[in-house]
Amino acid sequence: MGKAILTAIKPHHAVGYWGYGSQADLEQMLTCVLGSVSANHGSNQCTRQLGQSSSDVRQVWGVAYLGLQLSDGSQLPVRTIAALAASGQCQQADGASLLDGWATLGGDRFTLGRELFGRMPLYWTQRGQVLWFASRLSLLLPLVEAPQVSIPALYGYSYFSYVPTPLTPVAQIHSVPAGTEQTWIADQDTCTLSALNETRSLEWQEASEQIQDEAIAIAQLRSLLKDAVERQITDLSDEPVGVLLSGGLDSSIVAALLVEAGIKVRAYTLDFGTDGISEYPYAEQVAEFLNIPLVKVDASPKRVRQALISTVRALDLPFGDGVTVPLFLVMQAASQDVRVIFNGEGGDQLFAGWTNKPLIAADLYQTVQAVESFEQQYLRTFHRLWGYEAEIFQPTVLAQLPAIAPQTWLHEALNPSFSRTLLHRLRRATLMLKGAQNIHPRATNLGLAHGLQVRSPFCDLALAQWSFQLAGELHLNAACEKYILKRAVEPWLPADIVWRQKRGMGVPLTSWCLDGLWHELGVWLNPGCLRDEGVWQPHVATRIAAGKLGTIQGRRIGESLWLLMMWQVWQHVVLGTTRPSASLDHPFWLPALLGRQYLRLQREAQQW
Repeated sequence: MGKAILTAIKPHHAVGYWGYGSQADLEQMLTCVLGSVSANHGSNQCTRQLGQSSSDVRQVWGVAYLGLQLSDGSQLPVRTIAALAASGQCQQADGASLLDGWATLGGDRFTLGRELFGRMPLYWTQRGQVLWFASRLSLLLPLVEAPQVSIPALYGYSYFSYVPTPLTPVAQIHSVPAGTEQTWIADQDTCTLSALNETRSLEWQEASEQIQDEAIAIAQLRSLLKDAVERQITDLSDEPVGVLLSGGLDSSIVAALLVEAGIKVRAYTLDFGTDGISEYPYAEQVAEFLNIPLVKVDASPKRVRQALISTVRALDLPFGDGVTVPLFLVMQAASQDVRVIFNGEGGDQLFAGWTNKPLIAADLYQTVQAVESFEQQYLRTFHRLWGYEAEIFQPTVLAQLPAIAPQTWLHEALNPSFSRTLLHRLRRATLMLKGAQNIHPRATNLGLAHGLQVRSPFCDLALAQWSFQLAGELHLNAACEKYILKRAVEPWLPADIVWRQKRGMGVPLTSWCLDGLWHELGVWLNPGCLRDEGVWQPHVATRIAAGKLGTIQGRRIGESLWLLMMWQVWQHVVLGTTRPSASLDHPFWLPALLGRQYLRLQREAQQW
């Protein structure tokens, strides 16, 4: 078996194969894949490794690393033929692995694995008796003849704003869920491959003994937070690092701990102008308190339009949250100054952020449990297009939906056997769903697109496991979410930063869609194109913009339009579908002001 060695872990992706076949033919296919990547995304530094199984000379494997130089240096872990690390760190000082994704080969068994937080995606597809794998979906697309959109994935996207694993938006390609290893076995007699099993490395579960004492919890949490940051700065020299600073609690904690550790910090924050809720004053307050420079990044509709396609290409998958393009812009700005970027992602999942409140209230007051299952209640926390299937999908897609059960995508995450109390059950779910399938992989892909090492101190195993030892009232104290975290960091930050109410990032999607991105809706959600593609209802964008789709009002108008538009951009940019002929039977060709007036007059006429 060949031996892969690394001089350093830099931001990179990988694509490779394993199985029975001609290595020359497989290497030629790999060359075609790399050529497609180069044609679509510019030239990439690329290094290739290949070898044969030690137990069966007919088994061959090969890996290409994009953006990584392989030469004499530290070896990969034993039997590992591919390794991925968004943070740029392979292992801790004690030798513990910090890899985010890996491919291992031992005898007749091949394994693909991902760590629990889901920082780095990992995909696979099978062609004959060869398994192909990659850290980007687009790296496998050239291997798929006539790729087909997965209807279950499309349906899941309309619910969650991301595609739930193990689905991908392409029916022939699959995703390895976070925290699992998937193993295949090769039969040397028949030269065939078969799936062996899927195992989870660890479960998020409530500890049998719960910490009740607030003083003990505060002391332990402070130590754990400092240790989590310390583990992520051991390889840093005197260079500055970046911090994505919203002025919220989690990112402010990360910035404060980095400063305390003696790291040179440059903070980056977003400026939405007059359209949205400005986070800049809070970020500025934190930066002044910590005495660090703060870079304000313009996230105006004009810049969002300019970065839309580049963002979707960087994301690789369709992600329907409005924060994605602003995050692309802030990563782009940070990459001009630093090579390592820190964020505060994961704090809400670890410490019972605000999204848990509705379900806690529903459980306490038993308001809707009589008519809805717990899984249905949880689906509502995503606030997407659940319940509007008949209004958004065309009949051919709608007819396929009854065979799909969205609740099954939640079963493992909401499995009650791992928690006695509702709060810990919800925390497990948010870690496995909103965190591992949405927040962390999109942050990684946006960072790696700009050559940044992405580090998230809240994605720390010791810290996360400890959080399941906390009694519920230390997480959610009356109406105060993340209570113990706030108490622990009081000495490190201004009080009004620690205790201000959580609002989420104020991306002004409705203002954008009904003004600065008005014409983009006519381009990407054009009725003529949608009609011919056969997925979304042709005039769904017009109905949403006019406020005619049920309870989708206010900020949900922009969220829904953005979600639909991001799928369409992904389908064109990543999947490479040809766009049908556009039509003019919509208001988005008008100037935004006139278009909105037209919709209002039309609505008033119908009311009469």
